[in-house]
Amino acid sequence: MAGDPLLQVRDLSVEFFTREGVVRAVSHVDFDLGAGETLAIVGESGSGKSQMLLSLLGLTAGNASVTGSAQLRGFEFVGATAGRLNQIRGAEIGYVFQDPMTSLNPYLTVGLQLTEPLTIHRKLDRATAASQAIKMLQAVHITEPEQRMKQYPHQLSGGMRQRVAIAMALICRPEILIADEPTTALDVTVQAQVLTLLREIRERFGTAIILVTHDLGVIAELADRVNVMYAGKIVETGLVDDIFYRCRHPYTEALERSIPQMSEVRPERLVAIDGNPPSPLRLPPGCAFAPRCKYRLELCDKSVPPLESVGGEHLKACFYEGALDLAGEFLTRG
Repeated sequence: MAGDPLLQVRDLSVEFFTREGVVRAVSHVDFDLGAGETLAIVGESGSGKSQMLLSLLGLTAGNASVTGSAQLRGFEFVGATAGRLNQIRGAEIGYVFQDPMTSLNPYLTVGLQLTEPLTIHRKLDRATAASQAIKMLQAVHITEPEQRMKQYPHQLSGGMRQRVAIAMALICRPEILIADEPTTALDVTVQAQVLTLLREIRERFGTAIILVTHDLGVIAELADRVNVMYAGKIVETGLVDDIFYRCRHPYTEALERSIPQMSEVRPERLVAIDGNPPSPLRLPPGCAFAPRCKYRLELCDKSVPPLESVGGEHLKACFYEGALDLAGEFLTRG
């Protein structure tokens, strides 16, 4: 990554203290985000993707403990006061949650939800805020924006609600947009429209994007770099071509193999990853993926592999040094 990172995360860990024990949701994560860059974070449900990012903004549950460091141009998120985080949320970092129906207030009009951040963070008067809100609705391709300003979320389609949620996240022109599963529960046509919109946002506003997803197809469409997470850790990271064409971690390979292929020959069955992710309450002493890994070594059950370079910005956390069966083949098939 050229130049100093916009966002720098070091040794970030998130634990939850429950009656059953300590839930280790995120463990010692490091990553950088450059200005105008799109960083994708991929992994199965429960891998720690969302909790890692929610912890940056102080949005974890009350029983959470967050340690490490996360800095945006020198501002430290970890340990910051609620008042200071309120100044940053929305203004410097916008967040698009998984379900726009739950992130939008059903009792407030779209216009009020869009103008409120501008009056609070940018100190604009209502008329100026309303004018900018209409322009932002136009920027996310919502038709009849003046009419939509008067409507409530339930009066909009799912795709329009997602566009409004993106407009809300962008209304104060933040430097970073976090999009958490932005295409979940949308039909294929609307998914494509949302992805096109995110690409336009990056090009038009120069916004850096953190894209949280389990869909490798979405990543291939948008990302510059990819972090692959498993059991709260980053197990592989690199440029998008590294991950898709030269993957070096068995979990990344397994994710790629599980994608249905567009080919003339219909496979007998879809390829699934054997077994289940480990419980964050009882992580194994060695590599968390070892019980599901076909390349498993004796060392994997005893030690946690460090995240080490395999060339340039491409890093993996795996003891196996041999060639994988796939190495990004899915992008060249079909």
